[in-house]
Amino acid sequence: MRFDGYDTEGFYDELFDPQGEPRAGADVLVERINALPETELQRRQKAAESALLNLGITFNVYGSETQTEKIFPFDIVPRIVQAHEWEVLEKGLTQRITALNCFINDVYNDQKIFKDKVVPADLVLSADGFRKPCIGLQPPNGVWCHITGTDLVRSGDGEFYVLEDNLRCPSGVSYVLENRQIMKRTFPMVFDACSVQPVMEYPSRLLDMLQEMAPPGVRSPVVVVWTPGIYNSAYFEHSFLAQQMGVPLVEGGDLVVKGGEVMMRTTKGLERVDVIYRRIDDDFMDPKTFRADSMLGVPGLMKAYSKGKVALANAPGTGVADDKAVYAYVPDIIKYYLGEEPITKNVPTYACWKDDDCQYVLENLDKLVVKAVNESGGYGMLVGPHSTKKEQAEFAKRIKAKPRTYIAQPTLALSRVPVLVNDHFEGRHVDLRPYILYGKESVYVLPGGLTRVALKKGSLVVNSSQGGGSKDTWVLNTAGGSSPESPLQSQDQGQEVKPC
Repeated sequence: MRFDGYDTEGFYDELFDPQGEPRAGADVLVERINALPETELQRRQKAAESALLNLGITFNVYGSETQTEKIFPFDIVPRIVQAHEWEVLEKGLTQRITALNCFINDVYNDQKIFKDKVVPADLVLSADGFRKPCIGLQPPNGVWCHITGTDLVRSGDGEFYVLEDNLRCPSGVSYVLENRQIMKRTFPMVFDACSVQPVMEYPSRLLDMLQEMAPPGVRSPVVVVWTPGIYNSAYFEHSFLAQQMGVPLVEGGDLVVKGGEVMMRTTKGLERVDVIYRRIDDDFMDPKTFRADSMLGVPGLMKAYSKGKVALANAPGTGVADDKAVYAYVPDIIKYYLGEEPITKNVPTYACWKDDDCQYVLENLDKLVVKAVNESGGYGMLVGPHSTKKEQAEFAKRIKAKPRTYIAQPTLALSRVPVLVNDHFEGRHVDLRPYILYGKESVYVLPGGLTRVALKKGSLVVNSSQGGGSKDTWVLNTAGGSSPESPLQSQDQGQEVKPC
């Protein structure tokens, strides 16, 4: 099986240039795949899928009538990102998350950005992710968004753009780590020859960052991962990360607030908890503060948090900054807090609450991608060129009724990658979700992140809930030489945190 018949079809291809030649750093991989005996690549693909199945790498599907869990589809051909491209992305993501952290802190405290009329106050305060109980909070080390997953796309011009920010409970990093393990077994010699940057140190970096958040005076912090339970769509990841960090995985029923402190029920009695990596939405955290009907939360948790008795990652209220309406103002937010031009740009965005933008969107629904600002996972979205007149008319009604809840963007010619389809390769569209850890003194960006693939031919929707899959992402080193995966390697990496 060879790449000879592969056609880029005029799209920006991550593996091949317009002339059909392998891009820099990809020649070793392409040569190796072309040299494999007939059907060998299919055999390795099936072996990789079997390994993922045996590892139990799944996600839960809400509303599925046939089954609760699905295996996350995986394609064996990795995506390659050049070292110089990654250096720019790393700087851009660090800049962006630094500015967004300043924004969140300002929104819940001084609100200077509203007074200076940079971002409309009513737009932010009406955001679905704004939490009034968080006003006046001061999280440990001044950090609100400890773990972020930022979705990037590459357009036909070859440039990366930020598609959206995920600052609440971003998922998917477990697939990055497991995909890497599978790929190292599948193409061990190619992996070493390509000098790929490591990702397996992520759990140790995550644990270090969480321990830094502990209340003052705590020498050996007790860290836990808080999951809503086995029916959550990302439960595999919750248990995986807890296991990788060597910390307890808990549910709300395992925790109780006593004497103003958060305690964990154990077989030996109650044990104090210092740091909680929460994978549960704000609304369900504490029935005394948020939703009174929550059966998943811990009564009194927010009071303990506000008094500094326990640390939470991410801090409650961070969702105010990943609202898709706020997204349109992120370039202005970066300029306001950091005095810098954005390094990684937004996708051009039309804000439907602005009269001129709204009129343009309504007149061009067949050309644009329209998104509901409070939806995710590929839901609440109209892809204009692939929609019907009936669907466009329905969205026009929704936009007119609630313009605040919609944005629109041009339909980008997303970059593509070769995907194994039976006995040949076909191009499929992809995005990229790097993961960012915002620590006490530095920001660390995991090299590469999760490449999600729209496995349906012609589709632009990469979400797993909509039939998408994933690939391993190989970020190449600047210098030659192999890059062994070690949790102790490169611990001095990370960009210094800038003050707001």
